[in-house]
Amino acid sequence: MSTQALIMMITTVTVVTCITGYFFYKVLTTPPRSEPDSYEDNDDQPR
Repeated sequence: MSTQALIMMITTVTVVTCITGYFFYKVLTTPPRSEPDSYEDNDDQPR
């Protein structure tokens, strides 16, 4: 394997790993959104 190929491979793996880590961090640290109550709009309707 040539030096240029090795540098390209290491750069690509590093970039992909950093992007993946960033999105994992975003997913794990973002607070959950509150979900609307599905029965809130039809509380006055009989069952």
